[in-house]
Amino acid sequence: MTKPAVPGKGARFATAVLIAIAGVMGGAGLAQAASGEKVGTVDTAFQWLGRDHDIIVEAYDDPAVLGVTCYVSRARTGGIKGTLGLAEDRAEASIACRQVGPISFPEPLKKQEEVFSERMSILFKRLRIVRMVDPARNTLVYLTYSEKLIDGSPQNSVTAVPVDRATVIPLRK
Repeated sequence: MTKPAVPGKGARFATAVLIAIAGVMGGAGLAQAASGEKVGTVDTAFQWLGRDHDIIVEAYDDPAVLGVTCYVSRARTGGIKGTLGLAEDRAEASIACRQVGPISFPEPLKKQEEVFSERMSILFKRLRIVRMVDPARNTLVYLTYSEKLIDGSPQNSVTAVPVDRATVIPLRK
């Protein structure tokens, strides 16, 4: 004898999967899909099979602000699922953006703009980096957080890069 299905449970899951696929495909043009330049890793737990659990540090050059690089550290899940790309990485990241050369702006910036986005699991989670401009202090503020399809994560990290007062940050109207 078969058990009666819970009404709507399968439909909710199917809807969530379809929304995730649409979000991955439709949101691809919003921010630069990025895979940062790997700076280094630290192993945190040994795995017999698959890659180890580790903390990875990556560098992301801001494509709209020459002379600024953001360094992001985040946990990466190991084991067999992690090796196959099926594991969901933790929603914890830290960011530090620094001036690494003369700062210049090829084009005016939006007051707030997502500058990087990277997938942290097959469908459901993305690491995002948003740049905000604080014109009163002539400062660029960078925020990193992870976004999950069903319920986002409040865990975040913020950093700021002050720009010399002689260099005005151009804003789009």
